Amino acid sequence: MPNTKSAERRMRNSERKRVRNRSTKSSLKSLERAYEAALTNGKKEDATTAYRKLSSAYDKAAKSGSVHASKANRKKSRLAQRLASIAAK
Repeated sequence: MPNTKSAERRMRNSERKRVRNRSTKSSLKSLERAYEAALTNGKKEDATTAYRKLSSAYDKAAKSGSVHASKANRKKSRLAQRLASIAAK
């Protein structure tokens, strides 16, 4: 239990942020699964639209602090490489 008023407030804020971050990360994973499915099926158009949605979602997550900016950039780069490799085939 918090001993001070400010600690109590921080506890409430932390819980609110934890729930928001968890929801954001869950939606990122769902979008990534949809992207992977489009890649494995070989549907270039679907994969491209899924990549755009996923890239945007990573940018928003990084902006809000749910995901570190470097992680978001690394993931986007690797996802783009996979898209380019299927496009080359």
